[in-house]
Amino acid sequence: MALEAPRGLVQSVGNYELLNKIADGGMGSVYKGRHRETGEIVAVKIIPPSMATNQTLLKRFEQEWKAARSLDHPNIVRAIEFGYEGSTPFLVMEYVDGESLGQRLDRVGRLGEIEAIKIIAQVAQGLHKAHKQNLIHRDVKPDNILVDSQGVAKLADLGLVKAKDVESDLNLTRTGRGLGTPHFMAPEQFRDAKSADARCDIYSLGATLYMAVTGDLPFRNNSPLEAWMKKRDNDFPAPRELVPALSERIDWAIRRAMSADPAQRPASCREFVEDLTGRSTRKIPPIDGHKPVDLWYLQYEDENGERHTVKGSLANIRKCLKDGLLGDAENVGVARTKHGPFEPLRTHPEYRDLVIAPAALPSPAPSASARASSKNTVRAVPNSPTQPISPDAETQAFTPAYRAPAIDLGPVKKPRRGNDWITWVLVIGFILAGFLIGLYFLNALPIPRF
Repeated sequence: MALEAPRGLVQSVGNYELLNKIADGGMGSVYKGRHRETGEIVAVKIIPPSMATNQTLLKRFEQEWKAARSLDHPNIVRAIEFGYEGSTPFLVMEYVDGESLGQRLDRVGRLGEIEAIKIIAQVAQGLHKAHKQNLIHRDVKPDNILVDSQGVAKLADLGLVKAKDVESDLNLTRTGRGLGTPHFMAPEQFRDAKSADARCDIYSLGATLYMAVTGDLPFRNNSPLEAWMKKRDNDFPAPRELVPALSERIDWAIRRAMSADPAQRPASCREFVEDLTGRSTRKIPPIDGHKPVDLWYLQYEDENGERHTVKGSLANIRKCLKDGLLGDAENVGVARTKHGPFEPLRTHPEYRDLVIAPAALPSPAPSASARASSKNTVRAVPNSPTQPISPDAETQAFTPAYRAPAIDLGPVKKPRRGNDWITWVLVIGFILAGFLIGLYFLNALPIPRF
């Protein structure tokens, strides 16, 4: 339920009347507003007077306005106007008639796989646009994803956005400090938010999807330092361990996006969507004037080193690859026409999951497919989701998801292990003392005479 504006607060800013409070955030409050002349319904974010003198906060507020204004995309909340009412700054944005993904998870526990993918895929498209303009969000989480009554998802709250490889004169993010929401941010962002890049946002998007399909907040019971250590070690339950009904594909895609090593994550948001759907975002040109059909050409090398070209449907070729009938999958080339060009399997989302394994999860033990290290071993084929997961008793049993606020973390320090030598000295001392005591009693015994 919307909250009424507190007494004493201005009832209007600029050309907008404030109707009621929508939410509170780290950078102020958001109100539902209405333009006096046009009647347009908007959202108005206002910094409270008590914080209006904070220059860093003001700079971030202006930064949010500039970033949102530069991004014209249907999956990003549109910025309309920025101004001051006296000394109070305000930001007017598009009003989204719906709820945040966080609120929906509070209400229903978790989402079906298809619904969750649709929401995340839309946000990924908006985030991809931001990355193309060298803007990094740095705070992707369920609370910052708004879903309207028509099911359109929009990325909101660009208050922590930064231009890639650029930092403002006010040094808004100091080196060695984390900035964001600990449960969703990438491990490298803990160490230094200033160096965050697109793959940090991809990690956060993967963690958001993790929560959406499992109903479980990643690293729920961990402090920020503990969460960082577990993220660094890929120490979290696989999604399918929490919800066995999930497809292998979404489990693989989430685990890949949440890999501790940024190099193991998808290179772009579009690649993440391809991982989720198993379908390319690239347009396939017509073949001989006809629409593309489900026909693929593969080149592979047999045990004698001879190369062969075969063709078949996606399902049949995947089965042959899984069964190891086409040799080393890393040496297989794939194309949509018999003339090529033949590209590695990893360049096509239809086959990528066969050659790219996510980082192994140490707790609980990773599955056999995740542990496979032989180049000739092809992992079991994940099944692409084809039907939504219907609500069941298990879904209803999930408790409302806890959502954590964004915080500015202090420097993250690794646990010190410099005093380990003391333990070894004590152990050796005890062993030596035991030996001397035993020798004493041995000498004290009478020597038998024969």
